[in-house]
Amino acid sequence: MSADRTALAATAECTIMFTDLVGFTEFTALRGDAVAVDLLVMQERLVRESLPPGARIVKELGDGLMLSFDNPCDAVATGLALQERFEVEAADSDFPLWVRIGIHSGRPVHRGDDLVGNDVNIASRIVDLAAPGEVITSEATASQVADGLEDVEFEPLGPAVMKGIPSPIPLYRALREDAD
Repeated sequence: MSADRTALAATAECTIMFTDLVGFTEFTALRGDAVAVDLLVMQERLVRESLPPGARIVKELGDGLMLSFDNPCDAVATGLALQERFEVEAADSDFPLWVRIGIHSGRPVHRGDDLVGNDVNIASRIVDLAAPGEVITSEATASQVADGLEDVEFEPLGPAVMKGIPSPIPLYRALREDAD
């Protein structure tokens, strides 16, 4: 049993992203299962095409995805690029790609190809607080990225109380700076 615990204890710094398709249950009820699967396939295709080196899809979660990034700057840049791609794809198709994204950096526990632990839980709670089209990050991510992405700004949202997380987590909305 201690060998299993040792395997669970392997951690490494990374940034975790969750995506969530907003309104997916209603979309499925109105449009049918086959069309809903097409929407999921489109989301996964766009994500896979946008992943930088050192990033991967950890797993599918119903109507969302869990991703891992070696670099927090890559995670935030990818999240913002995905929102732009989702918007373009939705305008050019019959699919409402209303996606929210939550990002948190930490030291999750590696369990085979999966990631688990408190930092994963925080990232999964952050995505629940994002609105469609938003990329919300924890302070842990925003502080690491602030000087690494020149065209991104972080709008403070204040500390958020999240189910099952003992202390409030300061959150930030990641935004592209206006090119004006």
